[in-house]
Amino acid sequence: MLKIVPDPPHPPNHSLEDILVQTSEHLVCAQTIAQQVLQLHSKPPEQALTLATLHEIENAHALVEVALSKVQLQH
Repeated sequence: MLKIVPDPPHPPNHSLEDILVQTSEHLVCAQTIAQQVLQLHSKPPEQALTLATLHEIENAHALVEVALSKVQLQH
């Protein structure tokens, strides 16, 4: 069976700090995309789902930032 989507890359030599920074950057990109979708689809059904998605992205980003600050304190 062929996989349509490849497995995500596994960085073998990256530190936890590097992984958290990269994750934070991906979340910022996802947040920007969700904000653009919100502007394009201003009708209530799509807007509610996009706002919920944006809320979850913001929460995930906040958690990554807390984890990153704890990792940086250990150095």
